[in-house]
Amino acid sequence: MRVIEVRPGGRRRIDRVLDPAYVRDPGALSLEELRERRDEAAQEETDLSYLRRLLHARIDIVKAEQRRRSTGGQSSIVDQLATILSDNALRPRGSGRHQPLEPSRAGEHRRQAEALVGNSDLTDVGALSDEKLAETLRVYGEEESSVSARRREVQAVVDLFNSEIATRYRDRVASVDDLLAAERARDED
Repeated sequence: MRVIEVRPGGRRRIDRVLDPAYVRDPGALSLEELRERRDEAAQEETDLSYLRRLLHARIDIVKAEQRRRSTGGQSSIVDQLATILSDNALRPRGSGRHQPLEPSRAGEHRRQAEALVGNSDLTDVGALSDEKLAETLRVYGEEESSVSARRREVQAVVDLFNSEIATRYRDRVASVDDLLAAERARDED
């Protein structure tokens, strides 16, 4: 199983976001630092969500081929692909959090998902043996579990920073007027 590793002291965004020091004492951070960290963590969550969706699509394709074989279906997976992928897109999974950001590493995640199963080419799942299809499903399932676990950890970081920001507004330590003035100043630059 390929687990998304977090490397202490690493330079990748996930290494920073999941470093315990990243979330230590959020009350000591300025409001701007809180927002920057929250936004960085939110981008990581978006990227992990994208990778997770790619894996779900591949899992759905493999499962559809297994169903086709078990029921003696005659139509190819290619003929069913639009339905399989639209079912994947419409079926709610996970937290259902709205993510206004775009994935920043889409190509990297696509390559990672494609590399998971080595020789198994999902462009022709019909050519895979039953055993290879089952192995492919197992590998994708394990990777999806790993991605989901890391995504939940990152979501907790986002939630912690959002909570601290909300607390400051509630306690009037931060002001919406100050936020709007900062936004206007940034737009003018």
